[in-house]
Amino acid sequence: MFNVKTYNAISPLGLDKLTGKGYQVGEDVSEPDAIMLRSFKMHDVPVSSSVIAIGRAGAGVNNIPVDKMSERGIVVFNAPGANANAVKELVIAGMLMACRNLIPAWNYTTELTGTDEEVTKAVEAGKKKFAGFELPGKTLGVVGLGAIGAQVANAADTLGMKVIGYDPGITVQAAWQLSSNVKQMDSADELFRQADFITFHVPLIEATRNLLNAESLATMKDGAVVLNFAREGIVDDSAVLAAIKAGKIRAYVNDFPSNEVKGHEGVFTLPHLGASTGEAEDNCAVMIADQLIDFLDNGNIKNSVNYPNIKLSRQGDFRLAISNSNSPDMLGKISHVLGSSNVNILHMANESRNELAYTLIDVECKPDDAAIEKIQNIDGVLSVRLI
Repeated sequence: MFNVKTYNAISPLGLDKLTGKGYQVGEDVSEPDAIMLRSFKMHDVPVSSSVIAIGRAGAGVNNIPVDKMSERGIVVFNAPGANANAVKELVIAGMLMACRNLIPAWNYTTELTGTDEEVTKAVEAGKKKFAGFELPGKTLGVVGLGAIGAQVANAADTLGMKVIGYDPGITVQAAWQLSSNVKQMDSADELFRQADFITFHVPLIEATRNLLNAESLATMKDGAVVLNFAREGIVDDSAVLAAIKAGKIRAYVNDFPSNEVKGHEGVFTLPHLGASTGEAEDNCAVMIADQLIDFLDNGNIKNSVNYPNIKLSRQGDFRLAISNSNSPDMLGKISHVLGSSNVNILHMANESRNELAYTLIDVECKPDDAAIEKIQNIDGVLSVRLI
């Protein structure tokens, strides 16, 4: 039986999958084999030596010290695409809020006073101040064409918008999900120059920090709309506020309130609602639960942010799951230990990702403690698990 410690409130649909397998799950679990969380910040939280996996019920993993976990051989999972529809819908809503002046119009009507006749008269007199424009024919620039970005691009295409996209790391799988009408840009700068709306769907890393800044804002169309439902820090808030004040940018819609941006005219700030739907929370929890179960029971990895994807069908009753540095002759050293311990290899798979590698080995008989200890002591081996 495995123990799974939870942080945050996790959807019961995901928890039921774990308890249905006989796992012990809860906030008070001691010596956990795995951790399951949403937005809880783990950077200053001690992680038990018993932990071998962390599952983030969401896409971003900025709240997890991934590098430190990698050094310990801990696999970090996320749930890409599970909340894509929720974020897509909010991006569309954000575009409509900006182009139809919905928030200022709402505020205007809530402040009206007088009789119904006087209110009606004021409405007719004041509505011209909130005249907007329609989405069809306008150009949406999508930076990042993963699961969320692709759904946003396709939805905008369906609405009659021209859609351009930029993603230097786009995968074949993601490209297959895109409408053929989405035009690929060669650079973010080229996209910035052409777009009436810009939306970001990339992780926050050094390469994307302040990706939209004063210099790039200056190249944009007058009256463009900026949307950020990805991560705080991808857009230089100070630069966007200055561009709004100068009349360069029409509106800034974002999901990350701060004292700097809230309350400014032309800024529509939401309380991090991107994935805040019941459906998205269910989808993320179920996806993470399935991935943790397959990893804990079989050693298979899917949707890890630090280790390679790997899946090996079971042959035999005993399996070794080994994480190690991606260095020469590692498989030879491991095989030598097994051979010298009279343990025959039935089936194996090895995959690498940057500086890390992961190996699954099905063996004919159970390796003894001495053999496992010898593998663990191989220079570069981070963890060894007998399943």
